[in-house]
Amino acid sequence: MSITSPATPLQPPSVEAVIKRRNPLRNEHKGVLDTMTPLDRLALWITIRVGSMGFFLTIFGWTVCWLGWNVLAPPAWQFDPPMAFVFWLFISNVIQILLMPLIMVGQNLQSRHGEVRAENDLEVNVRAEREIEAILRHLEYQNTMLIAMVQKLGIDSPVGSHDTGP
Repeated sequence: MSITSPATPLQPPSVEAVIKRRNPLRNEHKGVLDTMTPLDRLALWITIRVGSMGFFLTIFGWTVCWLGWNVLAPPAWQFDPPMAFVFWLFISNVIQILLMPLIMVGQNLQSRHGEVRAENDLEVNVRAEREIEAILRHLEYQNTMLIAMVQKLGIDSPVGSHDTGP
């Protein structure tokens, strides 16, 4: 009976070696906040507030009250003539003109922050993939050693007959 031992794979890296290759984790959120200017913070604050249901309800309520007052109030109390609503249109346009660029700046800041987070996620995923690969090498090494031990003991086991993969 001739026993052929499988080719012994190279010793996988130790856990300490894998840990030494790690870069320290960074708080990307803090890094982005540290690089923001006060104007960037203001634009981001406005973008977050304007993009909320509270702001929408405030504008909706203001519009309903304004238009309701100028349609339903006695003509002597109306300050913006019904159906033209010139003053209401003027104020609405000023709000829109001021908020549009601020919202765009805030969205650009949020996009930049999202890109930094995505890069950090990629780095973490690559690190996890390397560590999983090291674990798989350890498992393959242990499997090879176990097969060699079983064959050396002369135990008839289907373990040695399985293909260990590519």
